[in-house]
Amino acid sequence: MITKTERILTAAAIGVAALALSARLGAQAPVAPPAAAATTLTSPVTGSAVKGKQLYYDHACYSCHGYNGETGARAFVPAWPANLATERSFIAFLRGRANVAPLQPSTSMPNYPAQALNDAQAKDIYAYIRSFTSRQPPLEKIPAMAQILEAAQKPYAGASAVSSTGRPASSVENKTVAAADCTAERLGTSIPPSAIGEPVRGVTLTTAWVEAASGAAAHCRVDGVMTAVSTDPTARPINFRVILPASWSRRAAQLGGGGMNGIIPNLTGAGPGGPSSSLVERGLVTYGSDSGHQMSFGRGRGAAPPGVNYGDDWALNEEAIANLGYAQMKKTHDAAMVLIERMYGERPRFNYYIGTSQGGREALTVAQRYPADYDGVAANVPIVGFSSLMLAPELIRIHEKPAANWVTPAKVNAIRGEFIRQCDGLDGLADGIINNYMACRAVFDVKQGARNRHPWTAKRCANNVDPNPADTSADACLTDGQISTLEFVYSRYPFASPLAHGTKTFGMWVPNTDPSGSGLILKDRFAGQEGAPDGAAMHAHLGVLGVTGFLMKDLSANPLGYVEGGALNRRRQELSAILDATNPDLSAFQKRGGKMVVTIGTNDTLASPGAQLDYFQSVVDKMSRATVDQFARFYVMPQTGHGLSGTNYATDGEGKAIASAPIPNRYDQVGLLFDWVEKGVAPGMSVPVTAGEKSLPLCSYPTYPKYRSGPAAAASSYSCAAP
Repeated sequence: MITKTERILTAAAIGVAALALSARLGAQAPVAPPAAAATTLTSPVTGSAVKGKQLYYDHACYSCHGYNGETGARAFVPAWPANLATERSFIAFLRGRANVAPLQPSTSMPNYPAQALNDAQAKDIYAYIRSFTSRQPPLEKIPAMAQILEAAQKPYAGASAVSSTGRPASSVENKTVAAADCTAERLGTSIPPSAIGEPVRGVTLTTAWVEAASGAAAHCRVDGVMTAVSTDPTARPINFRVILPASWSRRAAQLGGGGMNGIIPNLTGAGPGGPSSSLVERGLVTYGSDSGHQMSFGRGRGAAPPGVNYGDDWALNEEAIANLGYAQMKKTHDAAMVLIERMYGERPRFNYYIGTSQGGREALTVAQRYPADYDGVAANVPIVGFSSLMLAPELIRIHEKPAANWVTPAKVNAIRGEFIRQCDGLDGLADGIINNYMACRAVFDVKQGARNRHPWTAKRCANNVDPNPADTSADACLTDGQISTLEFVYSRYPFASPLAHGTKTFGMWVPNTDPSGSGLILKDRFAGQEGAPDGAAMHAHLGVLGVTGFLMKDLSANPLGYVEGGALNRRRQELSAILDATNPDLSAFQKRGGKMVVTIGTNDTLASPGAQLDYFQSVVDKMSRATVDQFARFYVMPQTGHGLSGTNYATDGEGKAIASAPIPNRYDQVGLLFDWVEKGVAPGMSVPVTAGEKSLPLCSYPTYPKYRSGPAAAASSYSCAAP
């Protein structure tokens, strides 16, 4: 594997190899421009180059200026610019930028006011920069260039072999460490706050060596605690962990959380899809955090361990909310980079973010907010409009305040039966699977298309009177009030004022075969609803803290008191800017070569497939389809849920009973991403997914698997078609 410097030099020098090849073919070679003349600097240096090197890495200066100042988009060796002539000119340059735009970073280099980088630290960086000399090696000394130049002299003989890890067979061997390296002496007991790109008060570390065991490779585990800047009792630390494998492939992956977070994710388990081996077994450093608060999610509400606060009042703390939204990802990333360099002596050549659900939102967030930190992201079922997703279950209960609007669990079969009746055949095959999700959404979203459409007419109770409210069959009818609720749930929800990035609606849900999933339909009445019994509980769900805490700032408030466009409208906009991963402009990530693979399922009732589909479209609208296809794949897995699994409905769209079987869903998402980032092998616009002997094409938004002819269980019988 080539180093980052070599990769940059590779890009710059490919033209030289091309000249060699064109000369061999008898072509006329263009004349290259002369190199800039070197400038000798003689002004005094008072800082420490050793300290400066650490700061240079901590602030990621290498990402634009290269590791020796002579590569990257803003190289300055050997043609030194005037602002590097002296310590004073260098510091004046840093401060001048901050004075021009003290709050917002520029489009190129971040601002560095004194509180972010003091004069002594600036002098240390300057001392390190002054140690740079032009040492670009001859092309034949760079392994990648040597291969290219050699290949230019030979007939084409096909692709070179690659190892099972996806790295070239001739790549550098893994770096190895042992228990003797997993010490406080080597890794330290703290990290300076100045090394972290978002504010923290302190970072402490503990280390432990873990021997190889079943399913886990030997590794050094570093547990860290980042102290909040806030000293309010509602503040919480960020607990994070970094797994440093005994055999390191020079890759790293940050793993995202789930639910409302609150626990460190499993860093030694298998990645999504693909091989069962863990990322650590594949040689990756893995790292993640609890996102800056502690919850007993998945562990019951037992007593908290000593020093841990499971209280919900963190949802009243602005720093904790910002940590959950975005800051913890940057803080954890920066701490991990420090530890990786301390352990292995270098930073990863490839760094990824991999996450599902909340972690999927995080993966999109880092591509939007911190594009220089990641080479690739894999996001499954991301909760893109997080602030609105937490509110959406309450919006349904608010719509159901009148008892007449209450959709009871008895109506579930009637609802999904109608979805199947109208939409199963839209993909060319009546098989109990709604593959043409876009066309089906267009049928049932009454906010789109022609006005005064009534897609539920066939299910309306005669004279708006339900003769048997307890009827659980697919033949049960729906009252006008119940139909109004279903139209609400399956149509885009308009905001009183646009939220972050100009988002005007929340996509809600799309037609599916699990309409009561994740509490969308409930058997109970709640405080504030007509007909609720005395002492009825207030409605609650997984994300209710985002409503009572983040939004209302009152943990005892009734979430059904929310009024769209009311007194909380400004707060809605504030939270959207913090929490939502809805920025359609991914150009910074794309331009630096980042790759992205996102997969969603249309039967997902925990996330919002409507919001996900709308986000996909916003990116296409912003960046163009051709540009998006260069760096991103937006895959849609019809009729699969939050875990990207599902089955066909047991009655097809023609009313015939059919056997229920798993929908194909297996594919190596992480492997596709690694190949794209590291080998330049782009995934297809469709890839096969399997379930036993069955297969289907996994199509890119907005296309879907359209049946053409042949066995229904074979991917070859389908093509990805536009809706």
